[in-house]
Amino acid sequence: MRIKVILEPSEEGGYTAIVPSLPGCISEGDSKEEALKNILEAIELYLEPVEDDQVFAQSSEIVELAV
Repeated sequence: MRIKVILEPSEEGGYTAIVPSLPGCISEGDSKEEALKNILEAIELYLEPVEDDQVFAQSSEIVELAV
């Protein structure tokens, strides 16, 4: 899987890494390399399945909406 990451220089120094396709998935680092290492860990945690996320009632329906 390939995911686009935006690297922005921080005003305080270092870099902020943002993943636009994963809302709220943001990390920082003192260097580009550290920011990328940190955002990779954040992405892995963001995408890690949680048992509660997989439990649906038998009467549940999946519906897709266009926005």
